[in-house]
Amino acid sequence: MIYTKLDAFRDDFLWGSASAAYQVEGAWNDGGKGESIWDIYTKIPGATFKGTNGDIAVDHYNRYKEDVALMAEMGLKAYRFSISWSRIYPEGRGEVNEEGLKFYDDLIDELLKNNIKPIITIYHWDLPQALQELYGGWESKNIIEDFNNYCITLYKRYGDRVKYWVTLNEQNVFIGLGYKEGLHPPGVKDIKRMLQANHIANLANAKAIESFRLFVPNGMIGPSFAFSPTYPYSCNPEDILAAEDAEDINCSWWLDVYCKGTYPSFTLKNYEKLGIAPVIEDEELELLEKGKADFIGINYYRTSTVAMNPLDGVTGNYRMNNSGEKGTQEEGGIPGVYKNKKNPHLDSTNWDWEIDSTGLRIGLRRLTSKYGLPILITENGLGEFDKLQEGDVINDDYRIKYLKNHVKACKEAVTDGVELLGYCTWSFTDLLSWLNGYQKRYGFVYVNRDENDVKDLRRIKKKSFYWYKDVIKNNGEDI
Repeated sequence: MIYTKLDAFRDDFLWGSASAAYQVEGAWNDGGKGESIWDIYTKIPGATFKGTNGDIAVDHYNRYKEDVALMAEMGLKAYRFSISWSRIYPEGRGEVNEEGLKFYDDLIDELLKNNIKPIITIYHWDLPQALQELYGGWESKNIIEDFNNYCITLYKRYGDRVKYWVTLNEQNVFIGLGYKEGLHPPGVKDIKRMLQANHIANLANAKAIESFRLFVPNGMIGPSFAFSPTYPYSCNPEDILAAEDAEDINCSWWLDVYCKGTYPSFTLKNYEKLGIAPVIEDEELELLEKGKADFIGINYYRTSTVAMNPLDGVTGNYRMNNSGEKGTQEEGGIPGVYKNKKNPHLDSTNWDWEIDSTGLRIGLRRLTSKYGLPILITENGLGEFDKLQEGDVINDDYRIKYLKNHVKACKEAVTDGVELLGYCTWSFTDLLSWLNGYQKRYGFVYVNRDENDVKDLRRIKKKSFYWYKDVIKNNGEDI
């Protein structure tokens, strides 16, 4: 629909920004913190771009007050951050680390003092290494109890002040890249193991949500999903069927569990025929039913376009673009199901991620029609090569254009009838972009460091900082 006038965002709209502990905090072995799987994985030669790691990251652990002061200057309404499990439980279980709890106490209090609502992400990929070594991490059901105990510790400590919680961040990514593609820790390439680990993560998520309602009864909780709505490459019915299959496999396989407490029947039946379906007990289905989300958190960056893939077609073994050299991403797929195609109607970033603000609106509408839950955009942003110019100037007009179009798509979706709680950009400051190093910058605030040199870690406001400040001030009326 094309409107002549768009509805306003709600008065309490959460204009926010986001980060993750491993990507910003640094202090990897300070304050009683234990090792995480990323502390170990990033030290493996060739695992990350130019061998980068989060040992120092952007030193948010020591500079959080400076960063929060910048958030307050911007007028930020919400800040989504993750808690490092191994900073709270250095061994993943057992003795709690009071110094770690106090760090997040101080961060939360500093945010509230500046009228910024904290949004806690409980797990953003940094599993305690001790649990990986003890029982294989997400491949063991032992993790359900350990994760639940960790969550309850956080609920008791912070639930009086924090009302918005995200359980697992991008389960589809950390499970998919960790257990199927072998690109994230623990570096496994086995789809059957991946599907079983994913089921265990679903159970851990549901158990954590069930516990949340006992300890934070007036809060809202849900996982955050890396959402890429699927398009058919053409109106050929075979391409449309391929798109339906891809949407079921890549989106509904997770979202149906989060929102309905059940697995989608088409994909489950297919996995059963292939002999790779997860083992699901009856009582586990009861837990999934109890642990349905209060809202849908989505991390949106791109759409995907697919075509029919014959039985002897392309496979999922493809090269990922981690260098920022545009055009190096390879197309993959699942033989007999679908293959990824470059969308001729869309431009892409230097990391070959399609730029599609309309896709965000389409995705929000699909989610609303299918699940009827409120939606919180937990991540959306543009990673690019930002240049620091003379006089501490960063003219990131390309980021402003990207964000402006996506905020407009949010407003159109609200006008369509989507219940949107808020919009968190990725990210507030520049940070370590996992496998991509520090050159892929997302922030409103430039951090003066690169892959080769920590430099002085100085914070410098980009042009987009002032743009978003104005958007927040007028509640999105003038974008």
